[in-house]
Amino acid sequence: MAITAQEVNKLRQMTGAGMMDCKKALVESDGDFDLAIEILRKKGQKVSANRADRQTNEGSVFIQTNDASSLAVIVALGCETDFVAKNQDFLNLGNEILKIAFAKSPADVDALKALKSGDLTISEKITELIGKIGEKIDIIAYEVTKGETVVPYIHAGSKLGVLVALKGTNGKNVTDAGRDVAMQIAAMRPVAVDKDDVDATIVQQELKIGREQAIAEGKPAQMVDKIAEGKLNKFFKDNTLLNQAYVKDNSMSVAKYLDSVNKGLTVESFKRVSVSQ
Repeated sequence: MAITAQEVNKLRQMTGAGMMDCKKALVESDGDFDLAIEILRKKGQKVSANRADRQTNEGSVFIQTNDASSLAVIVALGCETDFVAKNQDFLNLGNEILKIAFAKSPADVDALKALKSGDLTISEKITELIGKIGEKIDIIAYEVTKGETVVPYIHAGSKLGVLVALKGTNGKNVTDAGRDVAMQIAAMRPVAVDKDDVDATIVQQELKIGREQAIAEGKPAQMVDKIAEGKLNKFFKDNTLLNQAYVKDNSMSVAKYLDSVNKGLTVESFKRVSVSQ
């Protein structure tokens, strides 16, 4: 049967797919709109499969907090190009996923993808947009942070986001301090809050490297372990948040900065999420 321009435009308005894709789907479905929509979805699934090995190094980070600032959710939605990352349909999907994640608190990314958004799962919604846009889209990260006060931060360009949970606020508004620390986390990429939070595997690896370096430098055998411990402490200073030099004032650590803002104020936890990892 002949497909009219009005029918093609109607399907385009219903799905957001390209004109030629809509026309082909209507021809293939013999004018059946429901079948044409299904064909377009299948096309999206095919595109998704074809681009499964592509890298999603662009995208956007989305954050939502509750009114009490005691809970926050961060979602990173990735794509292949910066052009798509700025596409309104992409941004709308990211915000839709964020709202569902905030409302439902799924256990992980897979559980989030399985949640419904209208008649479709989030996974199906992503596939649908892949069919329309023509490049890989995926949820890169999903994190939830709870605390006495949770301060969010999205870096310029929306490609990196941080959640930092503070404790010891004593009822004081510590948003500015939390934002400063969140910016520190964004820039300095700490591996943990404090040295006791560093994974044991990392600690052993750093000690091993320290010993090997000491031996390579010809240090006395009885000094090797002590030198390795010293290098480990340097690692803690450079790579754990509370021990890092505060970027806005290198004369103090982040721990001392927070304590100067409000006695006893410290960081309980943080999440750092980037679309480029």
